[in-house]
Amino acid sequence: MGGDQPFDQIKESLKRAAGALNQAEVPFLLGGGLAVWARGGPPTGHDLDLMVKPNDADRALQVLEQAGMRPEKPPEGWLYKAWDGNILVDLIFEPIGERVDEAMFERAEELDVQAVPMLVMSLEDVMVTRLKALDEHALDFERPLEFARALRERIDWQDVRERTDGSPYAKAFFTLIEELDIV
Repeated sequence: MGGDQPFDQIKESLKRAAGALNQAEVPFLLGGGLAVWARGGPPTGHDLDLMVKPNDADRALQVLEQAGMRPEKPPEGWLYKAWDGNILVDLIFEPIGERVDEAMFERAEELDVQAVPMLVMSLEDVMVTRLKALDEHALDFERPLEFARALRERIDWQDVRERTDGSPYAKAFFTLIEELDIV
């Protein structure tokens, strides 16, 4: 399980998960690659990221379990997982270097995604969390570059630069996108 999955299946899992969370009144944000896709970026074949506040994480996992998904509490301590068949739904509550909090929810935008109204993580928050996750063991610029190319005019790059200032990997990313004339 895991790995690249058919995008149509990911979209169906998104509708099921979002519908269940909305019905149970558990606040969440659509995050990661699907937040970029919802705004016109490339589709993803990996998984589905939903951002929840730490206080809502256990309840969100329980709601997804009640909706027929297989729950998992991995040892990492910053996310939970729910499996909708072969589709992985990550419930992220403390991404590296960030916190899912009221401010993140305030920066989000409500969009209709697959005909389901939901809050979608700001592009700046997507880029910040993606860049802060880079380290010497996970140094893959492919997705951040793809996002930057697709939505470069819609991202407040000054905000992203300021919020990732302490990361040498984010600095390398900015050098790369400037040399490639993306920004």
